[in-house]
Formats: sequence, structure tokens, C-alpha cells
Amino acid sequence: MTLVPPPFDPELAAALELIKEVVGPSITPEEIETARQGPGIELLADLDLTLGGFFEVEDREVPGPEDAPDISLLICRPSGAAEAGPRPVIYHVHGGGMILGNNRVGVDAPLAWAKELDAVVVSVEYRLAPEHPYPAQIEDVYAGLVWTAKHAGELGADPDRIVVAGASAGGGLSAALALLTRDRHGPQLIGQALMCPMLDDRNDTPSTHQMAGLGVWDRTANETGWTALLGPSRGGPDVSPYAAPARAEDLTGLPPAFLDVGSAETFRDEVVAYASRIWQAGGIAELHVWPGGFHGFDGFAPQASLSQSARAAHLDWLRRLLKD
Repeated sequence: MTLVPPPFDPELAAALELIKEVVGPSITPEEIETARQGPGIELLADLDLTLGGFFEVEDREVPGPEDAPDISLLICRPSGAAEAGPRPVIYHVHGGGMILGNNRVGVDAPLAWAKELDAVVVSVEYRLAPEHPYPAQIEDVYAGLVWTAKHAGELGADPDRIVVAGASAGGGLSAALALLTRDRHGPQLIGQALMCPMLDDRNDTPSTHQMAGLGVWDRTANETGWTALLGPSRGGPDVSPYAAPARAEDLTGLPPAFLDVGSAETFRDEVVAYASRIWQAGGIAELHVWPGGFHGFDGFAPQASLSQSARAAHLDWLRRLLKD
């Protein structure tokens, strides 16, 4: 049976037309290096991370995992004294399919939240696949979290109010980090914001087939990313949940989760399934499926009505989480 894809939101369909020459649906292993040199990465260097002077910005090298290189943290602290003691921390994990990006990718969203919520942003850089296969990425992200919690005082931050957040591969790594901190009894996270997260290496849900060749990050791109991370074990029986959180058998004891995804993207079904399994395990999750949204739509088309609704939902969830 042919699976008919759901339609894109009209505003977002127009945005896809504008970006399709730069951001297509697929990427093959041979195209990884070219994609890393794309114009978007260069533009990141010109971002005003201070948001007009609101934040003090610092790049800091901190110890990585044992017997591994140091990692780079982008630290953005509101200027001036905190209004009410130590600030909460948004610990950001960037996207890029496990194969692209740096700690400035996607950081505009958590900076916007932090400006509204008077929070500190710490964005972690991690080693990329295929040069560095699993578990390099999650171990780097965990090491950065441990450093952040240990040094929260010097950042004017509260180690008991850390939220992990990420989109796409960063969302998958954020979910994996929540599992790993639970199992290692590491720093306690108070929430996990998983935006269009990359969760399942098996790449075989109905939505992966529906959206083949369409939108942003289709089934071919997904296979490229997961194979870079896992090599020949991708899709096999022995994949760790710290690589692909959809493989986790136990979703109890996790911090409250926010998950969102577009109805017209590869990750739709795995995200819906993950939220359902959190509920089935007795956990707390808020799920949004944005009708007609393609992968990462709110970043590519931030002025679209659907993007505005999605970004408002992110901030609303964080506001409620930090009030508790």
C-alpha cells in the first residue's frame, strides 16, 4: 500500500520552496563534508549571542570524558545581578543529525527563552560522527552536564534547576542524557525539552516511508546519520538506549518531558510513540504534533504562524516547569 504524505502547512510549503536549493530532504555519506562547509555554519559566527547586551558570552574549554579531549561550552549569562538568587540553567544540545554542527547551532531558541525567564544557557559541543562514533557524543554531553552542575555557583546558576533541551539530534541526545543521568545517578535534571527529536535508529516507521524525498531530513538522510553514529550495528538487536532512546525498555523515573514534532516529517511516529511510552511508564510528558510542520520548521521559518505557536508552547512549558 502506498503511504500518502500529509500536506505541508501552506506558509511552510512556501518556505520550503525558498530553502530547497540550500536545504534539501536528503544527505548521503558522500555529502557530509560538503554539508559541514555550508553557508549556514559561516553565518553562525556572526550571531549576536548577547542579544543586544542582555547576555555575557564566554567560550570555555572544560574536561571531557575520561581519556578524551576537552569539550567546548558556550556559556551565556544574563548581565547584572539575578533578581531572585541563582538562575535556572538551560543546558542546550545542538542538532545536526549527529554529523553536523557546533554549539551555536539552534542556540537562538534557548537564548530567547532565557531572556524571558532570566536563565543561564550552557550549549555543549560534542564530537561528530562518523569520525567519532557512539558513544563519543553522549559521553561529551554528559561530561559537559557534570561540569555545569559542579560549577553552577560560579555561573550564578542553580544546580538543582537544570533543564536539558535540544532539537533533532540534539533532542535525541537530550533524551539519552535524561536516561544516562538517571542510570548513573548523575546531576538531577528537572525537565527535558525534546524538539523534533531523533530517537530511533531503525528508521522504519510509517512516517519515515511517507516523507521519503520530502521536506527536510528524510529517510535517506536519517540512514546516513544513524549509520555514521552506529556503523553496521544500526537497526540491529544490540543498539544502546543511550544511542537511540527509542530502544530504552524502562522509561520510569525520568524528568518531565516536552516533546513536539511536525505531522509532515520523518520523526513524527517515533516521537508520538516515545511520549506514549513515558505516559505508560507513569511519567509526565507534554506532546504537540504541529499540523503540516516539516522537520525543524520553526527554525527555518520562524515568522510562520505555526512556528510562532510552537515557540510560544516551548516557552509556556518552561515557564510552568520553573514555577513548580
